[in-house]
Amino acid sequence: MSRNAHALHRTSRWLPFSLLLLCLLVGSLAQAQTGAAAILAPAAEAVSNPYGLRSVWAQGDWVARVTLLLLAFMSLLSWYFIIAKWLAQRQLNAQLQAANSSFTRNETLQQRSEAMGAQSPFRYMVMSALAARRRHDSLAGQVELGNWLSQDIVHSVSTLQMRTQEGLSVLATVGATAPFVGLFGTVWGIYNALVTIGVSGQASIDKVAGPVGEALIMTALGLAVAVPAVLGYNALVRRNRVTLHAVKSFSSELHTQLLVEMDKKERQASTHREG
Repeated sequence: MSRNAHALHRTSRWLPFSLLLLCLLVGSLAQAQTGAAAILAPAAEAVSNPYGLRSVWAQGDWVARVTLLLLAFMSLLSWYFIIAKWLAQRQLNAQLQAANSSFTRNETLQQRSEAMGAQSPFRYMVMSALAARRRHDSLAGQVELGNWLSQDIVHSVSTLQMRTQEGLSVLATVGATAPFVGLFGTVWGIYNALVTIGVSGQASIDKVAGPVGEALIMTALGLAVAVPAVLGYNALVRRNRVTLHAVKSFSSELHTQLLVEMDKKERQASTHREG
């Protein structure tokens, strides 16, 4: 009897711990099932959700569809100019580095310009300045050489600056107007939804939430189009400002090199006459 009592006593000691572990296990399984149901529920709702962008296109009238197409066109246009201008700025910076490296050579400006790429705007700038220096002889000293060369170089820099700003106005326009285009689509969608609800006579939440939510998609699309355009515009303007500063430094060096080369030629000519 004592052995049985001792065994019963040991069993009664572990019984509360066993019940506690069993309760914890059951609770964990219940929480896992609840979490899985919470995860799978949105997926099931997303699959069975009758509202969305596809529904906006399918159920919208020609005004809603034109608004969607306009927003898509504005988005494609802004991304095209963002990528195209970034590639153009990258090419311009590479051409500027090549032009600066060519100025370190101990050669004439004509030879340095030939070392630049055929499509380089800096080669055109040097060739234009050399042509302006040759045309200065026909002015019979009416304009000082330094001012004459400075005018030509400033004109070349202004032309290059205008090239770098091409397309930026499109990004600014898209960034400023896309939210209002989306807002127009939202107002038009809500108006049609309210008219439909008024005709049907059903104003329950399930009849109102769907059409109004679809209309609000237009505002979200307008913001999705405008934000990249504004960010791209600001980034490109900043890169243009940095590049233009480097271009002005190159033009100043070009102006100095032209005057130095002209002075060397005059000294050589005077030395040859004296000899």
